[in-house]
Formats: sequence, C-alpha cells, structure tokens
Amino acid sequence: MKMLCIDGGGIRGVFAVAILQELEKDIGMSIRDSIDLVAGTSTGSIIAASIAVKREMDELLEGYRHYGRRIFKRKARIGLFRSIYSDRDLRRFIQKAFKEKSLAEVGIPLLIPAVNVTEGKPYVHRSHYAVHEKGENDHIKLWDAVLSSCSAPIYFPPNNINNEVITIDGGLWANNPSLVCITEAINHYELEMGQIKILSIGLGQQKINFNSKKSHLWGIKHWMPFRLHTMTFTPKLLDLALHLSSESISYQCQHLLGDNYLRLNTDLGKEVPFDQVETIDWLIELGRQVYKEKKQEILGFLQN
Repeated sequence: MKMLCIDGGGIRGVFAVAILQELEKDIGMSIRDSIDLVAGTSTGSIIAASIAVKREMDELLEGYRHYGRRIFKRKARIGLFRSIYSDRDLRRFIQKAFKEKSLAEVGIPLLIPAVNVTEGKPYVHRSHYAVHEKGENDHIKLWDAVLSSCSAPIYFPPNNINNEVITIDGGLWANNPSLVCITEAINHYELEMGQIKILSIGLGQQKINFNSKKSHLWGIKHWMPFRLHTMTFTPKLLDLALHLSSESISYQCQHLLGDNYLRLNTDLGKEVPFDQVETIDWLIELGRQVYKEKKQEILGFLQN
C-alpha cells in the first residue's frame, strides 16, 4: 500500500507543492492516481486534501502566492488577548478550494490529524470507514477538517465545528503524519509492516538556535524572541515543537519501514518561521531542486 504524507509548516508548504508539481509533470497525471492513501497535517492538510480531490498543483501554488500575505497579516503584535492572525483569509482560501464537499464525498482515503480541545485529545479526521461508518463524520465538511488542522494556537483562533467541538493544529502531536498512516494501515487494513510504503515530504529542516548566557532567567522573550524592526514576536518555540515532532517521527518511521520509507526534505541552513511569506520564491526553487536531485528515486519508489 503506497501512502503520501505531507508535514505541517505554514507558508513552507510551497516547498512540498513545488516537488509535487514537478512530479506530476513527469508522470503526466495527478499524484492521486499513483497512491492509495494521502495524509497531511496543518498546511500539509491543505495539500493532501487538494490531492484527494484532484486539484492541480499549479492552481494550488498560485493559491499560496495569492493568499499567503493576506493570511499572515498580523492583527495583534503579541497575541496576549487575541490570536495574532485572523483566520478570515485562511478560511476563504480553504473554502474556495473545497467548497461544500464533505469528508464522506472524498474518493480516496484521506487522513488529517487535529486536536480535539474540547476533550483534550488527539484526533484524526478520516474520509472513509471506521468513524465514518457510524455516521459521525458524514456532516463534516472537508474545508472544516482542513481548517481544524491549520489552527495553530496563539497564531490562529481554534476552529469551531458545528458548535460541537473545538479543534486546533494537528502539528502539536503529528506534524509528520507518517506514524498515523502506519497505525491506520495496521489497524484498519490489517497489513504487515512490509506491505506499507510511505513517501514522506517534509517542509525543510530549520536551524533553530537558542542562545542565552543567562540560562536561569529564561522567559517568553527567549522562547519567542522580539523582532524590533517589525515590533513582533518570532514563533520560535512553536517552530521548534513542529520541527522536533517531524524529525522524531521521521526517525522512527525510517527504522520501522527501512527502504519502504522515502523522506524528502532538505536543510534550510537557517530559521524560516512558518509565517515568513518573503521566502515563498526561494522555497519553491528549493523544492524543485530537491525533486531534481531525487527524481529517479522518487519515480522508482512510486512505480515499484
């Protein structure tokens, strides 16, 4: 069973879209036709859901370009009394892409990790079977599930689904959804480990440094440094948490699946906050470069 997993990471999602854009050019069809299941967390859920409904990567990339600056336009400097960003344009971006399609109408197994804040539990939105068979997911719109996974605490407000449950970013526990996919394959499809193949796409390995000579005095200014020129805080702590989640899960999956786990990622060499829209063009070129370097390995992985 071939699965595609896409990490979370805000605007860095264009890195993954660029890779998939080049891949679809080479195979001459939607990546959806080459896989059996797709999963994505946070911004990765936007990409995964787009694949699930056969949305073209060219169109998705333009959507990131068009809405990126609008989504990451600050409404608050610190986020003490309200979220730093409004979810208005994020919601528009997602609703325009998926309209009123429900999870039950998605034609391929799709997994979207989120957090059920109402009950304080990790949660996975599924487009198929299990929970869905009981009718619990039938009324949930695809865009609602995606928005849930994108609602990073402090930076975006939580998502309220039908006044029934409050949800936030799935990156808090599964920024790389690969382990979610392995669990799904074993529990639902009753597969052996050797029958599982995962193509996992990261969004760049950041170099996140915390330097302070006064280590005993650490507070919010150390975990979320203040940028004087923009009068804003850097989402350093959240970026670190997402990075650690992705890399630890990647390490575990590589040991579990061996050659059946192909991870596409690259060292960014610096900090690239998930809301730094100025890096879009650079990230796109970086994604294309990674694809070019790994092209034969990727194509062989999908074809075998």
